[in-house]
Amino acid sequence: MKKIIAILALMVSATCLNAQWLDSDVYDRPLKDVLDEVEVRYGISLEYKDKTVRGLVVKSAPWRYAADAATTLDNILIPLDLRKVDKGKGRFEIKKWEYYRQSDAEGAAQLKALWKSYGNLQAWEQRKQAVRNNIIEVLGIDRFPKGEIRAIETKVRKYKGYTVQNIGLEILPGVWVCGSLYRPAKSKGQVPMMLCPHGHFYNKEDNSIPNERGRYRPDQQLRCATLAMMGCAVFSYDMWAWGESALAFKLKDHRSDLGLIMQTWQSIRILDWLCSQPWADTSRIGVTGASGGGTQTMIIAALDKRITLSVPVVMTSSHFYGGCPCESGLPIHILKDAQRSNNAELAAMVAPRAQLVISDGHDWTSTLPEIEFPYLQKVYGLYGAESNVENAHFVKEGHDYGPSKRNAMYEFVARKWGLKSASEDNCTIEDAEQMYVFGGILPEGAVKGSDNLRIMLKQY
Repeated sequence: MKKIIAILALMVSATCLNAQWLDSDVYDRPLKDVLDEVEVRYGISLEYKDKTVRGLVVKSAPWRYAADAATTLDNILIPLDLRKVDKGKGRFEIKKWEYYRQSDAEGAAQLKALWKSYGNLQAWEQRKQAVRNNIIEVLGIDRFPKGEIRAIETKVRKYKGYTVQNIGLEILPGVWVCGSLYRPAKSKGQVPMMLCPHGHFYNKEDNSIPNERGRYRPDQQLRCATLAMMGCAVFSYDMWAWGESALAFKLKDHRSDLGLIMQTWQSIRILDWLCSQPWADTSRIGVTGASGGGTQTMIIAALDKRITLSVPVVMTSSHFYGGCPCESGLPIHILKDAQRSNNAELAAMVAPRAQLVISDGHDWTSTLPEIEFPYLQKVYGLYGAESNVENAHFVKEGHDYGPSKRNAMYEFVARKWGLKSASEDNCTIEDAEQMYVFGGILPEGAVKGSDNLRIMLKQY
């Protein structure tokens, strides 16, 4: 009996062993354990948040080790939609993979390939038209109706050296964009115009404060008022589903493909309305914005030849496409059967028109002096217009449209358009309520809800 029991035990043991090695999960290990081993094996340091790796498992982990740490990390991380950032000196940061972000080296390589693919004016013009056509086709805005624009205008408010008026424009039947029109208090003849889209800046400590969001922000008001005192007519307007646009559409819907479509269309229709005004100098039309406003700046300047001066701020990059769907939520950078585009190429499409690209040392524009700006100079060089593109780089600053960046923009605009200088000290900061067009009540017939907007757009 003892002999039979022993044989049975041996058979069970062998069965368990065979089952273990036949198990498809035998090589799988928790990501945290694998990363700990990678640090020891390659003598490197890995930085990451616990929540980034929590619960993740590396399939066939032992087979992913390579001769060097960088390749090993790619083998481990890429299948998990994670990526490494080389911080230098054996340090790597681990982050979630994002479709809208590449490495500096990848961006530089892409620009090199792009330049090699054209490199002469004729080929560049063909490429520029292809990129432009792709953006328009992807957004579908060539089908949108362009009838007469209905405007709702509030009473003009007078300040020292400038005036402000709230204006709502019906850019599609029942769809409105609201903004503030700043104009010089005194002017002779026609005046230059500046579009001022805002970015996603807000008070992170208290996002409920109206004056700390969008076009109501003090720094946005300072920018617009100062440009008006310099002699410009300035239109500052809401992003789609922000500000008063949120009366019709949910704030969460801003982070959708509709954001990119509607914000581009807004800029085009605002330009249409401004150019129809008797005081408008259509030979001097500019646009400037930062972050998400910088994306809008690059897109409208690339698409619309009426723009003669562009100042994209803290956004121009070959390796970052914009983290909000209102910037990269549709494939405007992906051409069929062609080299993928990027935001640096969009900025290059402004050539040979005047352009100041503003960057800083603590976001994705930190590489601009070494990577993106030399590329822009080469494209402008195709027209013999290298002097028309400039870069103001603030190596110690971060992602904002702060005083030094605004001053660089003022100087550029004044020099290019022959305007006088002005001081922000003379500006008046208004409360958000003073800047409302509708005051909480939409016009009759207004389109409400993204579903209804999509139904209407499909009809075109």
